[in-house]
Amino acid sequence: MLIISQSGCSKGEDHITGPIENYCAAVDDDKPKITLSEYLTPFQHKMKSSTGVYILEQGTEAMLTRGWLSKHAQQTIDVQYFIFSADNIGLIAVDYLVKAAERGVKVRLLVDDIMIDANGNELLKLAAHENLSIKIYNPVANIGKNIVEKVINLTTNFHGFNQRMHNKTFTVDGNISITGGRNVADEYFGYDHEYNFRDRDVLLLGGMTSDIQHSFNQFWNNALSISVDEILTSKDEINTNFNALHQYACDPANFVPKVRAQMNNLPAIFKEIEQTGKLHWLEGVEYISDVPGKNDGSKFLGGSGLSTKRLITLLHKAKKSVTIQTPYLITTNLGKNLFKTLVDKGIEVKILTNSLASNDNLDAFSGYQRDRRALLKTGVKIYEFKPDAQIRQKVMSDVMQGQLQKMPIFGLHAKSMVIDDDITVIGTFNVDPRSANLNTESITIIPSQKIATSVKQGMLEEMLPENAWEISLKWNPDGEVSKSKQIGVKLRRVVPKSIL
Repeated sequence: MLIISQSGCSKGEDHITGPIENYCAAVDDDKPKITLSEYLTPFQHKMKSSTGVYILEQGTEAMLTRGWLSKHAQQTIDVQYFIFSADNIGLIAVDYLVKAAERGVKVRLLVDDIMIDANGNELLKLAAHENLSIKIYNPVANIGKNIVEKVINLTTNFHGFNQRMHNKTFTVDGNISITGGRNVADEYFGYDHEYNFRDRDVLLLGGMTSDIQHSFNQFWNNALSISVDEILTSKDEINTNFNALHQYACDPANFVPKVRAQMNNLPAIFKEIEQTGKLHWLEGVEYISDVPGKNDGSKFLGGSGLSTKRLITLLHKAKKSVTIQTPYLITTNLGKNLFKTLVDKGIEVKILTNSLASNDNLDAFSGYQRDRRALLKTGVKIYEFKPDAQIRQKVMSDVMQGQLQKMPIFGLHAKSMVIDDDITVIGTFNVDPRSANLNTESITIIPSQKIATSVKQGMLEEMLPENAWEISLKWNPDGEVSKSKQIGVKLRRVVPKSIL
């Protein structure tokens, strides 16, 4: 959808209130000629009785689909993310949301507090639009808090401070949703110059998307979700003119014509997908989300949640194989015992996770490193993702690859599981104590042999030697990184695994 300038983006506020260039005059495709409901007319009957499922494997495809749906939304856009960055991808995404609001679409944006990098004036400016509402989930650590308030919240309410909303959903007109591992930032769609994630989402039409809408409403209406104008105040009058933002999005240096054309061609692409059977109409698709707050803290940092319990139930039903992708792999005794039980029953368990060389979170890797030998002793096969994995076509667009002289580091961010070649799980759930007990998570359970076969084939491909290292009790690739990074991980052993 866009190309990052070599100098990188300045702060988002500069693109909202900065000088205006006349780029948008040359763009004539901002107003859709056919409505979303007209596009969906051929599927209306199927959408009432089943769920359309299409796996979004490639970053560009996942990005363009969100943009196209924003452009064609008629009534509502409900957006829920753990991270929504004010980088190039984030600015273009916000521009689409603002344009939707300007044509009368009701837009609601719910973002977790801990990782927001936008400043207060930016948030207030967006929220001032009559059709655009913004809420912050559990705002005790960042927005509107000074350092003293942050320390007080951390020390007096450690459990609550660590309860984050990790859900990721994008729902249009109440009946089309995208959910999965991707946040909104350059690196989740293959447009960062230094580090990009291999990730996975699923596009859902009709059917159980009503469950996603219900879950979003549950979070939106919960007391933990606070409107930005209740957290922040501004001494100045808020200007709701977004021309500078629109011009930024029209600038061909930020949104190249070739990729814009790909977005405009999406209806033809999805028609081909439907005709070739890659869009699957299924009954029995489930969306499971933890409730806001996850648990009451009676077990301190424990307590589990709906997503954790459902995943454990699915694993207990496995008969032949379990294939997992998780960027962060930190198992408790319960988890190791569960995997050992599966292996002892003759079930093959393979897990792909990040290596030290591909990992973006040294704290999480420290927890995995402490646990790795014990997990290997259960009989599980573990593969660690390479920073130069050759599956970059699933990560970076051809346009981006053509621009760069040096390829970025690749890291794994997909959170997926295939059980017995029958069931696919795509969601936000990492195999770690934080996902199990603290963060709210969501998973989509897809009962389809065709989808399971396709997803598993891709997962196994990413475990091949050109993409990953297979580790053992005698060898791991930690030595592939610098001594300073190795020492940095060791120093993080003071952090309890329960909060990693």
